[in-house]
Amino acid sequence: MSAALFEPYTLRSLTIPNRVWMAPMCQYSAAPDGPEQGVPTDWHFQHLAARAVGGTGLILTEATAVSPEGRISPYDLGLWNSAQTDSFRRITSFLKSQGTVPGVQIAHAGRKASTERTWVDRGAPIPPGDGYGWTPVGPSPLPFGETSTVPEELSTERIEEIVEQFAATARRALAAGFEVAEIHGAHGYLINQFLSPYTNRRTDEYGGSYENRVRFALEVVDAVRAVWPQELPVFFRISATDWLTENPDDEREGWTAEDTIRFAGDLSAHGVDLLDTSTGGNAPNAKIDAVPGYQVPFAERVKKETELAVAAVGLITEARQAEEIIANGQADAVLLGRELLRDPSFARHAARELGVAISGPDPYHRAL
Repeated sequence: MSAALFEPYTLRSLTIPNRVWMAPMCQYSAAPDGPEQGVPTDWHFQHLAARAVGGTGLILTEATAVSPEGRISPYDLGLWNSAQTDSFRRITSFLKSQGTVPGVQIAHAGRKASTERTWVDRGAPIPPGDGYGWTPVGPSPLPFGETSTVPEELSTERIEEIVEQFAATARRALAAGFEVAEIHGAHGYLINQFLSPYTNRRTDEYGGSYENRVRFALEVVDAVRAVWPQELPVFFRISATDWLTENPDDEREGWTAEDTIRFAGDLSAHGVDLLDTSTGGNAPNAKIDAVPGYQVPFAERVKKETELAVAAVGLITEARQAEEIIANGQADAVLLGRELLRDPSFARHAARELGVAISGPDPYHRAL
């Protein structure tokens, strides 16, 4: 018996063994300072390795910062030095040994940087000079929340530096053995902050019109694509909407689904291979109706209205739900987050439920 969910998928010269992929999920478990700052630990190894053993076709690391100030929290992973690069090699080597494609999400948190771990004071902002805190940066001096630090507005020179940091991180990711590079342009982090009129109040060439607001994102894409091998794919994660303009009761202007469709064409023209389609995260208190599969319609629009491949994410929790998304042509792959935390072997369990035989690790042959 066959299932669309377990058909291989090829992007450029890379073939991913199935359509069950792992979304980036921050673990906030790296050292906050010293020589091990931002370096993957045994926790990160087991977290990613367990899902590879569980049959996941592609695994994307958590948001991996391009610089210390680009981290969401002091406990985030990074890829700005050789110690981090060397440590990631152990992880990518193991993932490949299990038939899983290793991918890295490279990111800069922008104005949402310098926060606590989510289980400590619900991820509250850490003020500069307080413990491991620092001053965040952004396209405009607008804090994320009432208690957040006002970010430093980026100069054009600093913008150019960050673009190069994305490229440098992509080079290190390749050296570390990753085969997919995903640029994080969603959830209210730096690139998303430039895209959205809600957070971008600039009046220079990086603000105002749609063309100006997407400029930084496309510069990052070009810089990453220039150093990433032509035979390997580049993904872009986007918040398809800020959940503002669609709400008639919210007067705030934000990034919309129509913007996403337009931007998908730009991304494709600049060498992006797949759009990882999420939503939200940029505007506090935005009204989101988070029901099962609530973000899938955005992925479906991208797939039907553009030529860009797309992955769907958001409360996808059941094998048959995931199978229908692929079989019905709503997306090319599904990205699972919390469900893979609950069930690291979701892919194997889904295959069994759908009547598909998939291979497994030799040491587990008695159980598979």
